[in-house]
Amino acid sequence: MPFYSRDWRSPGEAWVKTDDGWVCKKVLECGKRKRLSSNSDDSFDDESDEVIVPPHCHITVRCTREIAGFNGLDEVVQRLDFRTSLRNHKRFHYICALLRLLMYHKGIVNLSGSAQRVLMQIVEDVATHVNDSQQHFNVLRGLVIQLQDIVSQESQKCWGKPLGSNNLWQEHIETIKRIQNVASQIEIKEPGSEIRPKLHDLPEECIREIILRIADHKDLESSAAAWNTMATLVSEQRIWRELCRFHFKQYQINLILDINNIKLMNEVKDWKKMYHQLKRTYGVNDEYQFAEVLKLCRICSCLFWPSEGHPCIADQMPDYKQRLEDAAGGGQLVVAQPVPPAQFLKYFSL
Repeated sequence: MPFYSRDWRSPGEAWVKTDDGWVCKKVLECGKRKRLSSNSDDSFDDESDEVIVPPHCHITVRCTREIAGFNGLDEVVQRLDFRTSLRNHKRFHYICALLRLLMYHKGIVNLSGSAQRVLMQIVEDVATHVNDSQQHFNVLRGLVIQLQDIVSQESQKCWGKPLGSNNLWQEHIETIKRIQNVASQIEIKEPGSEIRPKLHDLPEECIREIILRIADHKDLESSAAAWNTMATLVSEQRIWRELCRFHFKQYQINLILDINNIKLMNEVKDWKKMYHQLKRTYGVNDEYQFAEVLKLCRICSCLFWPSEGHPCIADQMPDYKQRLEDAAGGGQLVVAQPVPPAQFLKYFSL
């Protein structure tokens, strides 16, 4: 059986030198969200040749004897434009969750050199964004603590440093120091006296509506610790009842009610306890934890942000899409599936 692939005698990929080092040209073009025409190989500043392309990346979901693929973490992160997406409030927590998983479970030193550099750049961008926006300081503080633990663990090894490039590790140390300096200098500034109304000026009904839109129980507990009025409102049973209804389906709630020998929902006396019991039993859906989650197109195996879409083969070939709908047997065709942070990392050999 013939195997079709790029000739090993081909010149290979084109690379461009940037401030962050050498970057593959095709990745740089996608990262800048532009695609150059074939007549402008050497020009990156010609706006007439610019075509807007949403961030996306084709990956190999599984390898077979006919298809052997490898997904590079650094290339995927750059193609999905994580550094710019940090400024999007819908994607911020999703990207930070990926960073925490990478640093906690895998560790920086276990990644490739290019992936390490991209990871540190993103963490530094998180620090800059938190400093500029005056928001999510607790997220940055958690990342800084993880970085400090990594440095401490690596310095206690028998060689006193991780295996690999000494220059790269020194570069990481300098980046971590800059991140720590930014985090230590952040001061949450209270809005000026001319800005009205402030949170303390709002009636309890408005504050209750704000609390009802909080989807994370940790944020509810932090809000209660910050202000006595919020503590009173968070202790209301309605807050935790609505949180249960938001995260869990009715049959899941009914099952826990049966376990506790409770016949009606009105008989529940402690909805906070009920929420934690539901959370231990079923877990919290990742789609509800983040405002926007990466999705994987099941047709072209492409990762993309749902709010921007991606160039799919089904859109370019209507006949192919019609065949897929016919194969679904009249049912709903599931084109894209959400990719939680833990599932995202499974696509790579980490």
